Amino acid sequence: MLPIERQKLIKKWIEEQKDMKISELSRRLNVSEMTIHRDVQALIDEGTVVKTFGGITLSPEWKEEERAVHDRCVYCYRKIHERLSVRLIKKDGGMEVACCAHCGLLRLNQLNDSVTQGICYDFLLNTTISVFSASYVVEPELQVGCCHPQILTFGASSHAKRFVKGFGGRYMNYDDVIKEVANYMCSSREGCKTN
Repeated sequence: MLPIERQKLIKKWIEEQKDMKISELSRRLNVSEMTIHRDVQALIDEGTVVKTFGGITLSPEWKEEERAVHDRCVYCYRKIHERLSVRLIKKDGGMEVACCAHCGLLRLNQLNDSVTQGICYDFLLNTTISVFSASYVVEPELQVGCCHPQILTFGASSHAKRFVKGFGGRYMNYDDVIKEVANYMCSSREGCKTN
């Protein structure tokens, strides 16, 4: 399990229980307490939790409205659907979540070199993959409820190509899809120049 996935679970549990021991988190996630301390530090930095003796508690400043903002797409502000989401981890340690690959790639294009890691889900297998090594299907006929033009992510190019045969769309690798997204944004703005 990736750190970001553990942090998401920790956040969910702490919102439900309000406080937890590091040892309990370690047991539940089957990782060392040192790993939990590293995971928790990111939540402390974002203001979700505060450290207590031997554990963590929900931060008093972490209000319902703030939680709602973190459940919304950083680009279009739609509600996050986990299976389609993209998480961008920035050099400064911050994280942004987009509702789908379309918004995630648009935001990645805006952030440029400040992103160190991008995580999305394989559309078929629902496993985490890197946005930089993923295969993409752009504008499939199958509507899955994400932003337009729809972009679906796959861990294997063979799966993406087979998906295109069954459900239409265009297969692209990361380099091609990021150019497509940049061109799409430029075509919707006046005076934007592409390379």
